[in-house]
Amino acid sequence: MKAIKENKEYTVDEVSKEKYLAMGYDIVDDNGSVLERSPKSTVSYAEYAKLLEENEKLKAEISKLKAETKAKKG
Repeated sequence: MKAIKENKEYTVDEVSKEKYLAMGYDIVDDNGSVLERSPKSTVSYAEYAKLLEENEKLKAEISKLKAETKAKKG
């Protein structure tokens, strides 16, 4: 497994994993899938805004589908 942060990458084992997490590194497996995100990780405002917009659209779609389902039953 590897510890990755910005342009730095280190091969780590279970013993040193916690140390790297505390320093802000994410832990990934050999295929590049994230195993653990650092507790210090942050999300950019642009990404947050994008997800917030998507969330609002999905909530509206759910409400619409619930109303259609209720109309069909009633």
